[in-house]
Amino acid sequence: MKGTKAATRYAKALLELAVENKKTEAISNDMRAFSSAYNDTKDFQVFLDSPVINAEKKNEIFNKLFGNFDSLTISFIQLITKNGREGFLPAIAASFDLQLKAHLGIVPVTLISAGTLDAATKTAIVDKVQATVNGKLEIDEKIDTSLIGGFVIRMGDNRIDASISNQLNNLKQRLTR
Repeated sequence: MKGTKAATRYAKALLELAVENKKTEAISNDMRAFSSAYNDTKDFQVFLDSPVINAEKKNEIFNKLFGNFDSLTISFIQLITKNGREGFLPAIAASFDLQLKAHLGIVPVTLISAGTLDAATKTAIVDKVQATVNGKLEIDEKIDTSLIGGFVIRMGDNRIDASISNQLNNLKQRLTR
């Protein structure tokens, strides 16, 4: 992602402002809406990255598109655009979301399974993971039929692979040595 280090610093500054002004929820919603618009609309991506459109015109368009955003978010976007860093906005939005979750003690976890998990199995897995972390888990469930069976858990930089496909690959590697 473009300008990750700079985006992290900008997101940290925005989070500090949001906490200071007690507007974390509003700004979080704004940044999610911005990300959604960026990810869903190719024209918006082209517009944002266009060097032909000047900062004033971009801010004018931002105000029309996101006029319902909190004044702090609008001021932040205008400042970023004025400084010629509008290309960093998608990375800033993503970094803001991660930093806000960390600030609130929310741990994002991706649970990938070969099929839909029944409630008892899901609860057992979530309880085991919850026992290893401090904070509230935010579970994102995905299905990947290539796992054959079992599950994979991703939490930050950690990955727990309890899938049948992984066990078969490990067995294959041991047998072919």
